Amino acid sequence: MQPLCIDRRQFLCVAAAPLLASAARPISALIVDGINNHDWRAGTTAIKSILESSGKFTVDVSTTPPADAPAGAWDQWRPAFARYQVVISNFNGGHLKAGIRWPGQVEEAFSAYLSNGGGMVNFHAANNAFLEWTEYNEMIGLGWREKSFGPGLIIDQNEHVVIVPAGEGFEAGHGPRHDFVMTMLDPRHPVTAGMPKRWPHPSEQLTQGQRACPNPRHGAAAKELHIITYAWSKDTRENEPMDWVRRWDRGRIYTTMLGHTWLGEDNPNLRCPGFRTLFARGVEWAATGEVTIPIAADFPKLA
Repeated sequence: MQPLCIDRRQFLCVAAAPLLASAARPISALIVDGINNHDWRAGTTAIKSILESSGKFTVDVSTTPPADAPAGAWDQWRPAFARYQVVISNFNGGHLKAGIRWPGQVEEAFSAYLSNGGGMVNFHAANNAFLEWTEYNEMIGLGWREKSFGPGLIIDQNEHVVIVPAGEGFEAGHGPRHDFVMTMLDPRHPVTAGMPKRWPHPSEQLTQGQRACPNPRHGAAAKELHIITYAWSKDTRENEPMDWVRRWDRGRIYTTMLGHTWLGEDNPNLRCPGFRTLFARGVEWAATGEVTIPIAADFPKLA
């Protein structure tokens, strides 16, 4: 594991084919959506399809009340996290203090679920949410926060993970959609084992400047974040983390910055076999701690 709080790039991507997996008992997955600054309906449709087409998952969806719903509607929203092996968040109530929170009972139930061994996946803008939920800031590892919030991470030219102190470096952000190269950092981790070192990823917003919880309270696990992929940002001219994993008590967490969806836009990034493979394997790892989904035969390669 890489310590977080201790140590200081012609692209083609063919249409996705269904991922193949063993015919074991399906993994139960829950997607939570309902509010997001992105097109959460398109995102949920895509990731549900990715998981179901792998043959490895059964997928339910729990949609929150809308942002302007009365308190009574929120009182009735109580997702049964404990029924599932993994919960995938496609929810983003806003990255500022006024952002929409889940009801207190739901947040407490989710923390308990994860602490007791559940799996958590943060899909793209989900790590923007819940600025004021301290435990969530630990769970996500890195979030869309002001640079004064806490330390950031970049990967240097020797592929060492380097901490950017709070207040230094770039603010959280991204440029417009563009094609870029993904780089696999850890060939030994179950999620990325067997993937090519570098592959093209299409039409994505490359997120920069994510920040970590400055004062983790949840024991030693809060001090460890394991980056498994990165991409070179033409805006910051740094290697920015794209995918990472971590443990939180007995729970496993996978976060991906890939998966951008704006309302009314086409989303070739979500159809790319590279993303589909990476995401499905990340979800399986979060659910079970193992990965059996193979690398897709049409996984993209650099031209």
